[in-house]
Amino acid sequence: MGIQEYFESDLRFYYAIGVFVMLVYVLGIALSALLDLAVIDHRLIPLTVGFFLFMFVYFISVSVQALEPDS
Repeated sequence: MGIQEYFESDLRFYYAIGVFVMLVYVLGIALSALLDLAVIDHRLIPLTVGFFLFMFVYFISVSVQALEPDS
């Protein structure tokens, strides 16, 4: 299966975008911690929890959209 065939479905594309955004977030936090660019402490926990709750709602809304009948 080619990459273009994989993304023919809108649902797969939206899931891939969601996974990409989460990957960028996690890599950004990891790089800031490793390179001492930012102080990583307990103040980051609410931001991270909020981000992953937002992504959870994003994935739920994409899944619900797939259940709607085609018009």
